[in-house]
Amino acid sequence: MSKDNYFFTSESVTEGHPDKVADAISDSVLDAIMTEDKHCRVACETLVTTGLAFIAGEITTTCYVHMPEIVRNTIREIGYDSSDMGFDWQTCSVITSIDKQSPDIAQGVNKGEGHYQDQGAGDQGLMFGFACDETEELMPMTTIFAHRITRQLAKVRKEKILKFLRPDGKSQVTIEYENGEPRRVDTIVVSTQHSPDVAYDKLKEAVIKEVIQQVIPSEMMDDNTKFFINPTGKFVIGGPMGDCGLTGRKIIVDTYGGRGSHGGGCFSGKDPSKVDRSASYMGRYIAKNIVAAGIAKQCEIQIAYAIGVAQPVSVLVDTMGTGVIGHKKIAEIVKEVFDLRPAMIIEQLNLLRPIYRQTSAYGHFGRNEPGFTWEKTDKVDILKQKAGL
Repeated sequence: MSKDNYFFTSESVTEGHPDKVADAISDSVLDAIMTEDKHCRVACETLVTTGLAFIAGEITTTCYVHMPEIVRNTIREIGYDSSDMGFDWQTCSVITSIDKQSPDIAQGVNKGEGHYQDQGAGDQGLMFGFACDETEELMPMTTIFAHRITRQLAKVRKEKILKFLRPDGKSQVTIEYENGEPRRVDTIVVSTQHSPDVAYDKLKEAVIKEVIQQVIPSEMMDDNTKFFINPTGKFVIGGPMGDCGLTGRKIIVDTYGGRGSHGGGCFSGKDPSKVDRSASYMGRYIAKNIVAAGIAKQCEIQIAYAIGVAQPVSVLVDTMGTGVIGHKKIAEIVKEVFDLRPAMIIEQLNLLRPIYRQTSAYGHFGRNEPGFTWEKTDKVDILKQKAGL
C-alpha cells in the first residue's frame, strides 16, 4: 500500500445476508459431519432463495447426519423465523443433491494412494495470507471496523435492544490515511433490514447511537465523518427473499477487506484437506507471526500447490517495503519454521475439529476466539531469533 494520503474502504455483511446464510449452512453441515468423522471429505455448496434452501456437493463420510434438520436449525439460529421476513426455518423447502468425492481426487489426497506418499493438496491453487500493524488484531482497520458494526447489528437485534431490526444487513467503512497510517473515519454506510412500521428517522438515530457509536472509537470520528444509514430509505424485503444467496460469494468480506491479494477460492463448506481453506489459514498464521515479531509492518504470503502434491510449488513473501530484513531471507526463514504440507498444516493448526460454523460470518481472520488457531502468535520468538532481532 502506498505511503501517500488516500482513502480506503472495506465492507462487512451480517449473518442474515443471503450469501452468509448459505455459508453458515455449508459450514454447519461440515461441522456436523466432522463431529462424527474427522477424516471426512466435504465440499458442501448451498443456494438459498425465497422459501428454499438447496444443498449440493461432494461428501465422502462414514457417518450419517440429518441434513434438513441441520439446515433448518442454522436458519433458525440466524433469526429467520417468520414468513413476514420472507424466510422461515420451519416452512422453507430443503432439497439435497449430494454425491461422493471423485476417486481421482481422493487418491491424490489420501496418504499413500497417489503418485506421492504424503497427503497431497486437494486441488491446485494459490492462497494468500496477510497481516499489518494497524490494529491490535494485526488486521486492516477498515475491515475490523466494518465487522464490528455488523456484529453489533446482530447483537442489538438478538438482545432486542432494537426490536425493529431483522437479520439482513451490511456495513462499509472508509478511512482516511495520511502517510500510510489510518487517521480518521471518513464515511460509514449501514444498510439494515427492518420491520415495516419503524420510521426512518428513528431507525437512523438508533443505528448511529446503539451500533456505530458503541463500536467505533470516538477519537477516530469527527464533525466531517459522514453517515449513510439505509440510503435507499427502506429495507424491509431482505434475506433470501431479497436476493439469492450462494456459498462463497463474500470472499473479500471473509478475508482482508480488499487489502492484499486473494487467490479466488472460498472457505465455507470445505474440509481442511482443501488447501483453499487450510493454506489460507496457514498464510494468515505466518503473516501475523512475522508482523508480531517486528520483522515487518505489513506482510503478505502467497502459497501455491499442485493437486496431489504435498509440498507447495512456490512460497512468496512480500513486506511492501516495510521489512527490516530482505524478502528472500524472510522466505527462507518461513520455509525453515513452517511446514507447509497439507497434513502438517492440519496438524499444526488443529483443523480436524467442528470449528467452522463460527467462521462463516464476520471474517475468518483477526478474531482471538477459541478455535481460531491460525491467530496464535506462538512463533514470534523463533522468528526473531532466525531474523537476528
